[in-house]
Formats: sequence, C-alpha cells, structure tokens
Amino acid sequence: MNPFKREDHVFHSPDFQEVVKDAIRFFNGTPVYQIPPPEKFLGAGVYSLYFTGKEPIYEAISARNRTSYDLPIYVGKAVPSGWRQAREIGLDKPVSSVLYSRIREHGKSIDISENLSLSGFQCRFMILEKAESDLIGTIEAALIRFYRPLWNSFIDGFGNHDPGKGRYNQAKSEWDVLHPGRSWANRCLGKPAELHRIEAKLKTYEDTI
Repeated sequence: MNPFKREDHVFHSPDFQEVVKDAIRFFNGTPVYQIPPPEKFLGAGVYSLYFTGKEPIYEAISARNRTSYDLPIYVGKAVPSGWRQAREIGLDKPVSSVLYSRIREHGKSIDISENLSLSGFQCRFMILEKAESDLIGTIEAALIRFYRPLWNSFIDGFGNHDPGKGRYNQAKSEWDVLHPGRSWANRCLGKPAELHRIEAKLKTYEDTI
C-alpha cells in the first residue's frame, strides 16, 4: 500500500487552460445585440449581459461599457433538457432554442422591473455544440471568475425562477428587493435583506471596478 500523497491526485493541464482562454477570446469577439437578439436561433451555450443605460444606480458599470463592452453585469449558461444526464442529447444537432430563450427570459425580468429600462441592456453569446458543449459550464465559471459580474458575485437572485406553489417560504432575493416587479417574488414569505444593506454591497462593488 502506497503512502498518501495529495500531489499524486492533482491533475493539471496547460493545454486545457489554453483551450479555455481561446474560447473566452472567441466569446469576447462575438457581436453584441440589444436584448433579446434580433432573430431566434437554435443552440445552447454561454452568454453575458451588459448595462449601458442611464439609471444612476449602475453609473460606474455604464461608464466602463461606453467605449467597449468591457464589464458584464451578469454571466450565465443555457443547456438543453437532459444535459446533465446525457450531454450528447440535442447538442450534435441542436433542436432547442434554449440559449435564445434564456436571454429573452432575462429581458422580461429587466423589462418588468420598476426601476430599470431594457433599452439600457445588451447581450453577447457563444453557441457550443458537439464536443465543445462540454465546455459550457467551464466557460461560464471562467468568465464569472475573471469579470466578477455584479449580479453573479455581489447581488444575488437575478437568475432565479418562480419557485412554484408551496415553495414560497423562501425570502425575496436581493435583486428583487433592489428591482421590484416580478410578481412571483412578492409571494415569497421569508424575511428579505434590507435595502440599505444591499445598496452598501453595491457601493463596495463599485469601489473595486
């Protein structure tokens, strides 16, 4: 029996890191559109949302994006049904518009909020299919680590869905406190975070960008 050495179990691949960097370079070079994209399309993949609007609450982010789309406010992924159990389903020949639908769904959340205008938001996205679909989660995580988007890393809840009947004992998310408007969020019965504490987190974030 060999003695335990942690280093014997650690995998490291510079080649893999280069693949991820190459994918991110491609992602950052994709076209930017208003939300939702101008045409419905098939495929799964990774996306980011950008803010360039005039709402004072995100002035620091908007300023970063005026000359180039440099700082996403949110990064996410969209995978087809069954992806976690059998990733090949629907990825060799995409039959679902899950990526387009996810971006469109986010647009609706922004549009119905009481203090945001959808016209101030843009998106970019990368479709990953066939063997490259295995990178969906990896690319999403890499983008979040690199950019630390506000709605991923500091203010939680933007990507939440209606929990459904019988599950409203949870608290309204920070995002829904900051941007009221989603009707299902108002049915959440838990005690939400106080607005002034969320605003303090936002100020902390602004000081880092």
